Amino acid sequence: MTHGVNRVRDLVLDLWTKTRIDWGFATDRLALAFRRERSLSSADRRVVAETLYGMIRQLRRIDFALDGQRFAGPAREHARYLAYRVLAGELSPAAAAGELAADWDAVARVDERIARERDPVRRLGLLRSLPDWLARRLLDDHGDEADALAAALNARAPLAVRANALKTTRAALADRLAAEGIASHPGRWAAAALVLDTRTNAFGLAAFREGLFEVQDEASQLVAELVAPPARGLVVDACAGAGGKTLALGALLANRGRLWALDVDAKKLAELTRRARRAGLSNHRAVAVPPDAYPDEVEALHGRADRVLVDAPCSGIGALRRNPEARWRLADDDIPRLQAQQLAIARRAMGLVAPGGRLVYATCTVLREENQAVVERLLRPGWEVMRIAEIWGNERAAPVADSTGSFLAMLPHRHDTDGFFAAVLYRRS
Repeated sequence: MTHGVNRVRDLVLDLWTKTRIDWGFATDRLALAFRRERSLSSADRRVVAETLYGMIRQLRRIDFALDGQRFAGPAREHARYLAYRVLAGELSPAAAAGELAADWDAVARVDERIARERDPVRRLGLLRSLPDWLARRLLDDHGDEADALAAALNARAPLAVRANALKTTRAALADRLAAEGIASHPGRWAAAALVLDTRTNAFGLAAFREGLFEVQDEASQLVAELVAPPARGLVVDACAGAGGKTLALGALLANRGRLWALDVDAKKLAELTRRARRAGLSNHRAVAVPPDAYPDEVEALHGRADRVLVDAPCSGIGALRRNPEARWRLADDDIPRLQAQQLAIARRAMGLVAPGGRLVYATCTVLREENQAVVERLLRPGWEVMRIAEIWGNERAAPVADSTGSFLAMLPHRHDTDGFFAAVLYRRS
């Protein structure tokens, strides 16, 4: 093994050990490590990131493959690293044996053992490396599609960007990126989406620094489009965070109308302000709100907003491709707790909607309890679900709607996007 390979392996194992302490965001730990290890080549950085993500995604399958084999101390983590590489086809069993003595042929055949598992929940959990509670929920909510969905959640996500209509067009952005050596193609679903074919650090591009685009998954872009803000309307992003959808809504409004961005996290709103400055967004107002009530300036909007977006805090199961560690950080009893929070936020936001206006409830999860079940509990006299075909027409709505045609249901195995759900609730006049 060369010195370079040892360095990559040692960095992976260091990051792996730190990540497993609290299952914090691997993306943040990678960014910190790469700032420290500045001499790493881009190819080595890619190997480190993909290996770390792969070990997180495949932990349960890896441990099942190693079941019955004994390793002392640090050798256990080294074995996990080698098992991942054997299962990924990057390392032969013989080569793995040259590093660490074990039955690597048995490791390579683990899927044969998994296929013999009779319990469908345990079989799905082992094969796709999910905790049993999540495997059960996917089977309950998605039936025959559960395995394809789980497999897609373990795949590498495409890198999509949104052309900033305040400064450019999608076609002009594609030309500009090509001039920077970045190949791209138009997204399939969102009007301003480009998918980058060249692997790159998008945040390091001059086009990004000039505010010509934002990194944003196509499904997330579609949620902003579903809000369909009216020209010069009053729009509220009730869970704005760092502002991804706020920026998209501002571009759809062409800097006209009024756009309020609310969040409980003032630091995220400060990041939104920096992003808005780069994007050229000028019609927004960011307001930090306490978790249980709106301040007076927001209460003054009561019954006046044309559109309110509630991109609610959720389990993030639909974004496991980007944040694979979430499966190990979450527990089954987190889901009802999240639902209660989602209901509280959405019910408070409903008071801002004007008669004839709409509330768009959205999450980046694929679990029914956080999606359809929340909508069912939100509905009350004077409110009704507005089918997405009423906004986009049947031709555009059909491929991205759920089986009832009522809701936006973006799924990784169908659309190659993050998993997103959205419902439009219309307040009757």
